[in-house]
Amino acid sequence: MGKYFGTSGIREIFNEKLTPDLALSVGKALGTYLDGGTVVIGKDTRTSGDVIKSAVISGLLSTGVDVIDIGMAPTPLTGFAIKLYGADAGVTITASHNPPEYNGIKVWQANGMAYTPEMEIELEAIMDSGNFKKAPWNEIGTLRRADPREEYINEALKFVKLENSYTVVLDSGNGAGSIVSPYLQREMGNRVISLNSHPSGFFVRELEPNAKSLSALAKTVKAMKADVGIAHDGDADRIGVVDDEGNFVEYEVMLSLISGYMLRKFGKGKIVTTVDAGFALDDYVKPLGGEVIRTRVGDVAVAEELARYGGIFGGEPSGTWIIPQWNLTPDGIFAGALVLEMIDRLGPISELAKEVPRYVTLRAKIPCPNEKKAKAMEIIAREALKTFDYEGLIDIDGIRIENSDWWILFRPSGTEPIMRITLEAHTEEKAKELMEKAKRLVKKAISEA
Repeated sequence: MGKYFGTSGIREIFNEKLTPDLALSVGKALGTYLDGGTVVIGKDTRTSGDVIKSAVISGLLSTGVDVIDIGMAPTPLTGFAIKLYGADAGVTITASHNPPEYNGIKVWQANGMAYTPEMEIELEAIMDSGNFKKAPWNEIGTLRRADPREEYINEALKFVKLENSYTVVLDSGNGAGSIVSPYLQREMGNRVISLNSHPSGFFVRELEPNAKSLSALAKTVKAMKADVGIAHDGDADRIGVVDDEGNFVEYEVMLSLISGYMLRKFGKGKIVTTVDAGFALDDYVKPLGGEVIRTRVGDVAVAEELARYGGIFGGEPSGTWIIPQWNLTPDGIFAGALVLEMIDRLGPISELAKEVPRYVTLRAKIPCPNEKKAKAMEIIAREALKTFDYEGLIDIDGIRIENSDWWILFRPSGTEPIMRITLEAHTEEKAKELMEKAKRLVKKAISEA
């Protein structure tokens, strides 16, 4: 993690660490870094979006960079617009699934992939130096507005086709997905029932799509006898799914199902996921000709590995999916279209989900001040190796220790002052026993850090 940028760009409480001054500095640094060209910028529905977006635009224009403002736009639309308009970079003003008082700045490359940590460090160095490019009055950038929604939907319809029509309940969580996702589903020929689709910036539910936050979606799917429920977070880079029986489909199960479908659609190949993904994925995709590659947590790490290996599909167990045949930007909206195509070809999700192996996954968040994370991780690494009897170790992002029938991942959050523990075991008893030991170890490490 850098000074300003975390795992997923800059993400802070508005007018505390994320001020208009900081946003202006980011705009000037990005413009200096690019040294000319064009940047696409969009924002999610948060009330502070215009303030931050205007500041970034001012910074960019002052360096001589042209800006295409696509207004309210989910992250997938920003990624699409970068390629559509042949831009050199993109910016989304979003705090994704964080609460409404947060906002953020995420920067995208010309190929739709997020800026890498190395690129973000370069931006930070320019910000701290204050050595910004200053365009003379007659060479400042031009600002124009554009709306790429129609092109996005038309292009998506070339990729995803349905034989039949379905009833879809779509919960946009009052986020930016509400201005694209229901419309794409309707254009695919589906009957769409929208929930939380007024993009107000005041969120009716917790934005992270999970079983608890999507209880209204689950009830609506059941009441309307719908075929599927689809949900997004604030910027619609994620997808959550409720099956035809009104049950939230666990992320690991959905990741396995869609990976399997992509292998059926595009043939054998590599599936890229992160160190916090469980064994079910490997067990499900191997018979379909899939090989699983694990990398650091975060969509940019997944996108990099997809590009490196020419992977078929990339996804995190958080509902963040990257479909490389479409774009290297995580896209919950296009993912929703793919889920419908999968149902159309293979049958209802409640039936498909029975084929995915089920193991017991537990997650815990332990409060940990940001300044203690590095030291705490050192202690955890040292003590975990003594405490647990393991066979394999992956240390590309936190510490993951594993055996044939369980694994534990200790990892500092890149976006919040917490330490995360994720683990999986074949039985609930084993999972609980491991979690108790893991929690004790983490709490002790934080107290000693």
